[in-house]
Amino acid sequence: MNKEVIAIILGGGVGSRLKPLTATRSKPAVPIAGKYRLVDIPISNCLNSNVGRMFVLTQFNSASLNKHIKNTYHFSAFSSAFVDIIAAEQTADNPNWFQGTADAVRQSLRHVEQHEFDYVLILSGDQLYQMDFEKMLSNHIRSKAEITIATIPVAEKDATEFGILKADEQQYITSFIEKPKADVLGDWISDTGEDMQTEGRIYLASMGIYIFNRKLLFDLLQDEYGNATDFGKEIIPGSIEKHRVVSYQYDGYWTDIGNIPSFFEANLALCDEVPAFNLFDNSRIIYTRPRMLPPAKISGTTLERTIISDGSIINASRVENSVIGIRTRIGLGSTIVNTYIMGSDYYETFDDMNLAASRGIPTLGIGERCYIRNAIIDKNCRIGDDVRINGGPHLENTDHSLYTVKEGIVVVKKGAVLPNGFVI
Repeated sequence: MNKEVIAIILGGGVGSRLKPLTATRSKPAVPIAGKYRLVDIPISNCLNSNVGRMFVLTQFNSASLNKHIKNTYHFSAFSSAFVDIIAAEQTADNPNWFQGTADAVRQSLRHVEQHEFDYVLILSGDQLYQMDFEKMLSNHIRSKAEITIATIPVAEKDATEFGILKADEQQYITSFIEKPKADVLGDWISDTGEDMQTEGRIYLASMGIYIFNRKLLFDLLQDEYGNATDFGKEIIPGSIEKHRVVSYQYDGYWTDIGNIPSFFEANLALCDEVPAFNLFDNSRIIYTRPRMLPPAKISGTTLERTIISDGSIINASRVENSVIGIRTRIGLGSTIVNTYIMGSDYYETFDDMNLAASRGIPTLGIGERCYIRNAIIDKNCRIGDDVRINGGPHLENTDHSLYTVKEGIVVVKKGAVLPNGFVI
């Protein structure tokens, strides 16, 4: 384990753009790829990069995130590795909750400083990527940087959503702009390399991943920018002229899970023939809670580009280009297309099913003869027989008590009950 570096993973804010998935959970706790949580991605990247000491900062809807981390990340008594949660807390000298990314780290320094380290790796808890932080740290040390910002080339259509920067030949950052308007992008074109330029990815965007030298981070947060609340908007732009800030360009797969469409696309992309995010890489394992579930059982179903998680019982007619989460039940004759079903937290017994049926309540999972397309089915939903959900651009954005529609994607809310014959 690398004893020079310690990682701080930001648990995110309210996550309003990901609602209703964040109605009862924080963004890092949102289930992804059928069996993981978003927070597993940065934690796994750290473990795969020999970074074993991590703090996860939490504030909003943090109960399920705290429970997941507590149940997942256990280390040997002979190891100094840990994943500790720092919840926002009111203290005698600070009655405020976290006001932003920089403020969250500032309020947590009194816990972090008790450990020995030279560098602080700051990560977001809601991004999907596989990155070797050892290489990033080596580049930071070799270039004598005080701050390193991980950057990724983006195209013009995406550039206005990110902090965009420019760097010189030694990769020292010379200028930075937060979410530039389209009419000024011409001044921010960078030499991102021949392959990236061929794809039209000619702007360097900040990934929100930073390495700070320990002393500088403490000085910035406690003295120089003692009232700053955000890294991207305040501390990073203000540091470029005063400190050695280096760009570390990353050319692999990376996506920010900021809204429902990006979350939906990221999950379904895992079903591609050769997915950009590789769940099957032995050197880049994604760790999560070991649930000891039985293998999936499939009967009479045609499967096409589909991921099926442990413990599922599938009797559907067809499942295509979909991600099926843990403990999912799908009844006879149902068709599932372009859909992410998150699954269930528990199994119903036969007695539970009979009792539900006697009360006219569908059993846990997807019923018989259903048709579901372009949808996200959150955890523990009960979808009756002959239910039809047909998402697409023909649907207007709406927020119903049972479901939400965003940009044509139907999100059935956690624990929702859709009766037999329900149509969306």
